[in-house]
Amino acid sequence: MTNTAENARGFRVHARHIDGHHARLLHEASFEAAAVAYLEHLDVQAPAGDAQDISVIVHEVGTGHERCFKVDLGSGATTPCA
Repeated sequence: MTNTAENARGFRVHARHIDGHHARLLHEASFEAAAVAYLEHLDVQAPAGDAQDISVIVHEVGTGHERCFKVDLGSGATTPCA
């Protein structure tokens, strides 16, 4: 976790191509930070044919809000899923 405890929120995160029951609970300051942290700490491989980026579903536990991000595996840059 890269943020202080008072800034962190709970997020349930999983790769879009992996079933939701493989999600991890992370505490980060934002949806984007949770998406990147998920990929940094786990050995998640991109689906076949999509070697440069991976889509990640981020669910905020406290509010129920959910977002999808495409994360560039080389740079860590995040963009909303199309």
